[in-house]
Amino acid sequence: MFESAELGHKIDKASYRTAIPGLRSALLDAQFEVRENGTFPVVILIAGINESDKSATVNTLYEWMDPRYLSTLAPATPTDEERDRPHMWRYWRALPPKGRIGILSASWYFDPIRARIEEDPLAFDQRIDQINRFEAMLVNEGALVLKFWLHLTPKGQRERHKRLKDNPATAWRAAQEAPYRRKMYNTIQTSAGHVLRLTNTPWAPWMVVEATDDRYRKLTLGKTILDALQKRLADHRDQNFPVAPPLSLRTDQLDVLTALDLGQKLRRTPYKAQLAELQGRLAELVRHPRFQDRSVVVVFEGSDAAGKGGAIRRVAAAMDARQYRIVSIAAPSEEERAQPYLWRFWRHIPRTGQVAIFDRSWYGRVLVERVEGFCSEADWLRAYTEINDFEHELHEAGAVVVKFWLQISPDEQLARFEARAAIPFKRFKITEEDWRNRDKAEAYHHAVCDMVDRTSTGLAPWTLVEANDKNFARVKVLKTLCARLEAVLKSKP
Repeated sequence: MFESAELGHKIDKASYRTAIPGLRSALLDAQFEVRENGTFPVVILIAGINESDKSATVNTLYEWMDPRYLSTLAPATPTDEERDRPHMWRYWRALPPKGRIGILSASWYFDPIRARIEEDPLAFDQRIDQINRFEAMLVNEGALVLKFWLHLTPKGQRERHKRLKDNPATAWRAAQEAPYRRKMYNTIQTSAGHVLRLTNTPWAPWMVVEATDDRYRKLTLGKTILDALQKRLADHRDQNFPVAPPLSLRTDQLDVLTALDLGQKLRRTPYKAQLAELQGRLAELVRHPRFQDRSVVVVFEGSDAAGKGGAIRRVAAAMDARQYRIVSIAAPSEEERAQPYLWRFWRHIPRTGQVAIFDRSWYGRVLVERVEGFCSEADWLRAYTEINDFEHELHEAGAVVVKFWLQISPDEQLARFEARAAIPFKRFKITEEDWRNRDKAEAYHHAVCDMVDRTSTGLAPWTLVEANDKNFARVKVLKTLCARLEAVLKSKP
């Protein structure tokens, strides 16, 4: 992939000075138009070996465009906070919102290149697959993703090293990094070439730029970015497309919800005994020494008035308040709507040794947003894959993902609605929207069945809870949570 970047490209000083004013003006115009358009973000990745002047390239873009609407992430060694969360957490936090441009130096490509050098095929394959899916998600969410590899030949590397060494202001860089990098040149370039080939996708292709001549590097990068921005701004087609096959039609009335026995009950005396025993087990499990290397993500979804709040309170009562956080999900804010859908959930992922309890969750996209038409069909169809990828990343980082769907019958739901409306301190729990949702019960029923079929994985299975009887439901939730934690914490390392 590097042949065209080894031809000795150069731009003379006069040509460079002539081209730059117009380029800078056009870049500013495009940047402001992206901001005013406000429908998509721009993610620019600048990668290459150290001597290829990635930092100087980023500085150039800050000089040529309005820095108020740029953001930069140049990943260094992960912080303790970052190490305690999934690998991609730090990059999700750095994503620019719609209407802005984000520049990443090195980015998520550092680890796969290193894994290739260290001959760790499993880690390498996992990272490559993760990156391709992540970038596809960004593009499907509307982002313009531009990836640049700044290439140096061995001769170009030696010339740049000499220039750095001869300049007192940059001599420290030459002394610090160049000898090791020169020895590793072939290994790094071979590994990088392999990574670039596997991640050179139609939706996020690589652009290799020869970096020996500074003027050529700057001018080529600037013109390429300008061309990409102008083409995207002129393209008014729907950027979304489905990535999941059509949903299958059901030919009978039997499904994962109708198969539940909602008549199961638990009397008050055994309920109290089991509740105390299970809360004690849970309290011990979250204080287990091995839990410090784990985290727990608990998801509660269910029918309106199914008892999610009561189940959450029984789970929380077993733990120290400093150890858990309850995240209540409502309609997205303006800030959240400006980011990819899963961004607002990534920000709440717990550190190791902590528990996050989600009252509603990322499954809103394939439930309420699907049924109410708050997103396109393409959005919710591809959400199944993106959610499975998200939960897989949580699992790989040591999180135990436990998901509950609480199901009640239509008659029980109606009785609870009427009871809530009659009790003053419970009136806040019932809204006009809850009553309206009953009219769409069949659509929600199909959406729940599709959700379970497509997202109940071996790593993060759904537990369907028969919730007509609150005592039975709460005990089943606690039993399941304890069993999942015991299976992880008490298994052999």
